[in-house]
Amino acid sequence: AEMPLISVPKEVAVGTAMLGVAFATGVLAGKRRLPSPAIFTETKNSPLRQYILDHSLREHPILKKLRLLTAEHPWGRMMVSCEQAQLMANLVKLIKAKKVIEIGVFTGYNALNMALVLPDNGQVIACDINEDYAKIGRPLWKEAGVEHKIDLRIKPAIQTLDELLANGEAETFDFAFIDADKENYNEYYEKCLHLIKKGGIIAIDNVFWNGKVLKPRKDDLAAQSIHHLNEKLLRDARVNISMLPVGDGVTLAFKL
Repeated sequence: AEMPLISVPKEVAVGTAMLGVAFATGVLAGKRRLPSPAIFTETKNSPLRQYILDHSLREHPILKKLRLLTAEHPWGRMMVSCEQAQLMANLVKLIKAKKVIEIGVFTGYNALNMALVLPDNGQVIACDINEDYAKIGRPLWKEAGVEHKIDLRIKPAIQTLDELLANGEAETFDFAFIDADKENYNEYYEKCLHLIKKGGIIAIDNVFWNGKVLKPRKDDLAAQSIHHLNEKLLRDARVNISMLPVGDGVTLAFKL
């Protein structure tokens, strides 16, 4: 069955899209200055971020267990922020998603968050190239009773996406989350756009890249790649967008 579109008044949808465009255009044109990127990306110990967590985070006990376990890892900072993961799960639930793609799994905190809200026959196609990280989260997926919903594929994500397209799964997914190697962001986006249904959502993480997108260095391929995709998304008539100052910045692209 085709996924129902989000039911909102046309004026609200148009107004939201126009606000997002106006904000992004103002930033790109230099007419509005963003606050310091540290406000968004380096606030783990700030009183304001703690207030956000204290007054909005509703974390499943096993999610918390995995978050704390991941925080002990030398690369723990790669984990998506818990408030952002909660937003992704809420969006997945809002659109009644059944099929989800995640590009970049790490220990699987975000995959677990989404799997918890999917129906029992729902599925997260989880793409990564490092099985060692995922081994940290897999026992907790099982403990939460959702391991059967997470299909972990250890190979380059582009290969997995191409296989899904070749298998005739274009326009059958409801939601995609992109958070892997930044140099391939544009290709991930394009392939996900083919895989996502109309009315589906693509969430793109790290769109601020710790503020480096403001003046990308020529030798910083990651910042260059993200900046180019940010500019492309602003003008992409195939989607409506909202760029949000959550975590290290996340853009939501709603397929038209």
